[in-house]
Amino acid sequence: MKLYLMSLGAGALVGIVYSLLNVRSPAPPVIALLGLLGMLVGEQVVPAVKRIINGEPVTITWFRNECVPRITGAPAAPAAPANTVEAAGPAGAADPAKSET
Repeated sequence: MKLYLMSLGAGALVGIVYSLLNVRSPAPPVIALLGLLGMLVGEQVVPAVKRIINGEPVTITWFRNECVPRITGAPAAPAAPANTVEAAGPAGAADPAKSET
């Protein structure tokens, strides 16, 4: 029940802001979509502030892996492998499986 009341309160607050900005409700699609984007971005402020309070860095990598997927709905980009060495050995070495006989 508490969640429903909080949602109703947030909706009322948004209605007040719309009224102060002289935006009719329901808002035109572009304004509504920008408002939704603002909500998604705003949700990421709390985790960032928590990290700062805990003394953890707020880096681009963290933002890209934690926030961007929540904002865009796209899965997080896979991490790039660090210093991979090819199994064939040093660069320029012949691969016996690919050699012509």
